[in-house]
Amino acid sequence: MDYLERTLERKFLHMSSFFKAVLVTGARQVGKTTMLKHLAKEQNRTYVSMDHPMARALAISDPILFFQTYKPPIIIDEIQKAPELFTQIKFICDENEERGLFWLTGSQQYHMMKNIRETLAGRIGILELYSLSKNEVEGLSFSNTMDFSLPCLLERQSLTKKNDIFSVYEHIWRGGMPDALQADTEQRQEYFNSYIETYLMRDIAEEGGITDTIRFFQFLKACAALVAEQVNYKTLADAADISQPTAKEWLHLLQGLGIIYLLPPYANNELKRLTKTPKLYFCDTGLCAYLSMWLTRDTLMHGAASGHYFENHVVVELIKNFAYSPSKVNMTYYRDSNAKEIDVFVEENGIIHPLEIKKSANPDRREIKKYELLDKANLKRGSGGILCMCEEVIPIDEKNCFIPCNLI
Repeated sequence: MDYLERTLERKFLHMSSFFKAVLVTGARQVGKTTMLKHLAKEQNRTYVSMDHPMARALAISDPILFFQTYKPPIIIDEIQKAPELFTQIKFICDENEERGLFWLTGSQQYHMMKNIRETLAGRIGILELYSLSKNEVEGLSFSNTMDFSLPCLLERQSLTKKNDIFSVYEHIWRGGMPDALQADTEQRQEYFNSYIETYLMRDIAEEGGITDTIRFFQFLKACAALVAEQVNYKTLADAADISQPTAKEWLHLLQGLGIIYLLPPYANNELKRLTKTPKLYFCDTGLCAYLSMWLTRDTLMHGAASGHYFENHVVVELIKNFAYSPSKVNMTYYRDSNAKEIDVFVEENGIIHPLEIKKSANPDRREIKKYELLDKANLKRGSGGILCMCEEVIPIDEKNCFIPCNLI
C-alpha cells in the first residue's frame, strides 16, 4: 500500500524544528512509526523499538551504553516501555543545541506522561496521532483553519466531492486503521480480532496489570454499546461484573491507550447546574463497529445505533482536525439539568462555536434556537451550525449554517 500523507506531518516538523525531542502518542497501529520513518527518509536517523526485547533490556539496564549503541538523531518506538531512558535523554538534550534529536512514539499512559513532563519539561513537544481521517484516506487536505464561518466552509466545499452517506458510513464501518483499509469483510474481522488479542490485551496487562481478559473484553463491548452517550459507570461495571471504581480505572486505561475519547462537559461558573459526566466516543469507529458486531456497512447504516455512530464519527473528525491544526481549541459538550443539550462546543480565544450533529440530510433548522442560551449567559458566540449529511453548505442565519460533515 502506498504511503498516505498525514495531516500531522506539518505540525510535527514544525515542532521538531523547535524542540529537541518530540513525542507522538496514540493508539497502536495508527501509523506513528510509518509517519516518522517516512519523514526521516532523507535523513540519517537511527531507528530502534522498545518492543525489541534485547534493545529494551539494554535501555533499562544501561541507558548510557544504549545511546552509545543507538546514536541520536534517533527514532525510539514505544518509549513508555523504557522510562529509564528519560533522564539520559535530558542530559543529551542539555549538552546539545541541535533540535529534533529525539523522535519518540508511545502511548499516553498517565504515569509515563507525568514522568516525561517532569523530566523533559521545556525540551519536549507532545503531539497525538489518531487513525486516518476520512480526508486523509481520500488524500484531501485543507489549507484554511476551520472557524465554521461561511467563507471558510465555501472554500473547503470547493475542494471536496459531494457529501455522500454511503462513503461516510463506509468510513465509519471500516475505520481508519491503515492496515484495515484494504481488507475485505472477512479479513477486517480477523484484523480487529487480532488487534484486540495481540495489542490491546497485552498492553492492558503491561500498562494496567489487568490479567482478567474475559472481563476486560466484556467491558470493551459494553463501552461500544454506550458510544456517543454519557458515561455510566454502573452500566459498565454490571456488564463486566466488576466494581464501579474498577470500571473507572479501566476506562481511563483505555483512554490512555488511545482507544476511547472522553468528551468533557462544558463548565462555567455563570451557568449553574451543568452535568459533570463526560461522553464516551471511540477514537476508531471501525473497532467500535467490530465490537458491536455490525458486520456490514449497510446493517450499521440502517441499524438502531446509526445516529450514535454518525455522532461519534463527526466528533472524532473534529478532534483530529483541531489536534493537527495550528490553533488550540477546547472541545466540550453542553448539558444542563433541564436536559438541554448541545452536542459540541468548540471554544477558541474565548469564543464558543456551538454545533449540533444530525445524521439527516435535512435537519430541523430550529435546533439552533438552543444556541441563544449562550447569549443569555453573556458568553461570546461565534459561527456554528448543524453538522449533517446535507450535500452543500446552506446558511441558516448570519451565524449558522447547515454544514456537510465532509468539510471538517
